[in-house]
Amino acid sequence: MGLSRNHNKPARFERIRLGRPWCEALRLEDGRKLIARPIQARDADALRRSFGDLTAEEIRFRFLHPITELTPEVAQSLTHLNRDKAFALVVVEALPPEVARIGGVVRAVVDDGGQNAEFAIIVGREIGGFGLGAYLLQRMTEWSRKKGMRTLYGDVMVENERMQRLARRLGFNFRLHPDDPQVIRIWLSLNAAGKSK
Repeated sequence: MGLSRNHNKPARFERIRLGRPWCEALRLEDGRKLIARPIQARDADALRRSFGDLTAEEIRFRFLHPITELTPEVAQSLTHLNRDKAFALVVVEALPPEVARIGGVVRAVVDDGGQNAEFAIIVGREIGGFGLGAYLLQRMTEWSRKKGMRTLYGDVMVENERMQRLARRLGFNFRLHPDDPQVIRIWLSLNAAGKSK
């Protein structure tokens, strides 16, 4: 099952290609300018700065449990990827790197079987409502297809209704998580031979 464009809400931003793979300038309806690009090792400090802008609920929905600090070690692990098995895109303010904040991140990691990729996504409330969650998830779906994955899947807390609505619009399937009744596993078949997770 592919992404269903008929059911997507119209994006409230303009995309401008920047001539580098996976890099685009984004201009929101309210005039703010952002850059979407692959995560870089130097983003660790910006991730830690931006973590402080998130609500406790946003953090719990992203990490599936509460955490109070993004430690330097965790930030390093999130920004130093094995490019053969993982990919992440950030949406960052179009400002100098030392002051720019990261407003959204989507990442995927190829699982041990090598045929499916697990994703996680967060878009902070300050840039919410413009369609950036759908944009990031569609870009990650594109990456997963190019990688030859059968499915893209992720875990969503039962009370995260906003993410569930987005997933439904994009054609994801739903099932209860096998190990946690508070979590729903969502998955998207990326080709005709796709298997559920």
